[in-house]
Amino acid sequence: MTRSDLVEELAARFSQLTHRDAEYAVKAILDAMSDALVRGHRIEIRGFGSFSINRRPPRMGRNPRSGESVHIPEKRVPHFKPGKALREAVDRRTAELQASDGKPGS
Repeated sequence: MTRSDLVEELAARFSQLTHRDAEYAVKAILDAMSDALVRGHRIEIRGFGSFSINRRPPRMGRNPRSGESVHIPEKRVPHFKPGKALREAVDRRTAELQASDGKPGS
């Protein structure tokens, strides 16, 4: 699902919202989440999951073209951990789809 798909879904579900209002709502939510992560805060949405920042320590890597060692600096990267309800819903739906296709589960 893309951002524009999310806007379309929101506008379709809530008839009182115009397409432009739905677009502003999605932008406001995503901007607030981005700002919180940039400030180092954790975001938890019950039943969906949590977003946090993970630290990748500095390390030595290799330039694949020349083979020389290259220092890779420390990075902070966003991380998503799905909640229990989301994990179970995805697992249940996957099992249903596999059963209807006649494929054995993994």
